[in-house]
Amino acid sequence: MTLESALQSLKRGEFVLLFDSAGRENEIDMVVAAEFVTPEHVARMRQHAGGLLCIAIDNAFANSLGLRYMHEILDESNISNKEMIMGLAPYGDHPTFSIYVNHYQTYTGITDKDRSLTITEMANLYNVENKKKKFVSSFKTPGHIPLLIASKGLIKSRQGHTEMSVYLAQIAGLTPVTAICEMMDAETYTALSVDKAEKYAKQNGIPLIDGKELLEYAKVH
Repeated sequence: MTLESALQSLKRGEFVLLFDSAGRENEIDMVVAAEFVTPEHVARMRQHAGGLLCIAIDNAFANSLGLRYMHEILDESNISNKEMIMGLAPYGDHPTFSIYVNHYQTYTGITDKDRSLTITEMANLYNVENKKKKFVSSFKTPGHIPLLIASKGLIKSRQGHTEMSVYLAQIAGLTPVTAICEMMDAETYTALSVDKAEKYAKQNGIPLIDGKELLEYAKVH
């Protein structure tokens, strides 16, 4: 069963590939549980996926850190070009972007080592008692990794890679923080097709999850 093998992969600190749906972004993301991320994971996402490397976090966790969505922050700022603020994306959802961060111990923030440190420290923060205080003292913004805030009801509310990856981590019994990166295609200059992703998954022994499968699982559980 694909979902079961995906959960086992995540628990081992390995990748899973996650397809949202043909009617949405129609994209496949490389996903790994943030608590296990190493510089090697970051290098692989950079080389084999090539999209934007982000940290997806649970909604309640985001609230405990005092985080807000970027479109809300900008809306309340005094920038004069309010019409530039992203409303609904072409596929019908609000973006989940919040601020971009670096861990304070990084140098430039963009190297594989630096980004893996930012990602794992973000996951470690989940188990800290005074989360907000630790967050404010340990992270700097603007940084090199965008934080994505999952919707409150997870996949009940929004069926994006942000929600689906956090939901996967949750049902795997892991910290609900993931590192995700869209898979791009250097031949077509577009997102990697499902066929090519399936081929990559087979060659590399990585489970590929269809969002539909997750939604079906959620209905039952």
